[in-house]
This record gives sequence, C-alpha cells and structure tokens, in this order.
Amino acid sequence: MDTGSLTVLLVRIIVGTVFLSEGIQKFVFPEIRGVGRFIKIGFPVPEFLGYFVASFEVFCGALVLIGLFSRYAAFPLIIIMLTAIVSTKIPIFVNEGFWEMAHAARTDWAMLLSSIILLISRNTKYSMEGYILKRTNIN
Repeated sequence: MDTGSLTVLLVRIIVGTVFLSEGIQKFVFPEIRGVGRFIKIGFPVPEFLGYFVASFEVFCGALVLIGLFSRYAAFPLIIIMLTAIVSTKIPIFVNEGFWEMAHAARTDWAMLLSSIILLISRNTKYSMEGYILKRTNIN
C-alpha cells in the first residue's frame, strides 16, 4: 500500500472541498461570506475582490479536488490563506491576544499548511493528472 499517495489524496480532498465550498458560499451568501465580509475587513474594491477571490477558490478548489494541476492551483490558495491570516487574524492577535487568535486561525492555518503540502508534493497517483500522464505515457 502506497501511504504517501493516499496521504496526498486525503490532503487534496480536504483542501479541494473546503475551498470549493467556501468559494461557492461567497457567491451564495455575498453579504456575510463574500463582498460584505470584504467591506467589513476594509479591502479596497470589495465588490471586485469578493467575486475574484470566490472565483479562484471555486476554480482552484475544483482543480485540487480532481487532481489536475494541483501544484499550480495550490499557489493562489496559499496567497489567499496568507492574506486571510494577515488581514483577519493579526488584528485579533493585537486586540484580543494569542489564544483568541490561535482559536480563530485554526482552519486558516490547516488550509495554509495543507496547500503548502500540495505545492511541494509531486505525487500524481490517484489524480486526474496521473491518469492523463499514464494514458499518454508521459513521465
């Protein structure tokens, strides 16, 4: 049993489903998860950024989930998570302390590290990309 490949598959499922779901929710509930949240945080042009980020989360989350260009799709997701941590968790740290920030950042931290695992992993077993490479005999 190839546990490394299964591990990467599980990480892909976690990252893909969370980002796909969160991206869809930014479209379905824009006032609390999308544009409205970006307004509350104070981002410039929140109407654009809300839908821009949501689109990347849906597109990259779907790519990661099916295992197609997962390493490339992980990069924008890492940027999204770093931005989320800096813009929302650092203020919590400053205003409410470490433990409140640690609690609030748990999912962000997990998604950031999981996306980094996908970025550095070259494992394509159990993925659409691996299937395509195998079918075309490219390795």
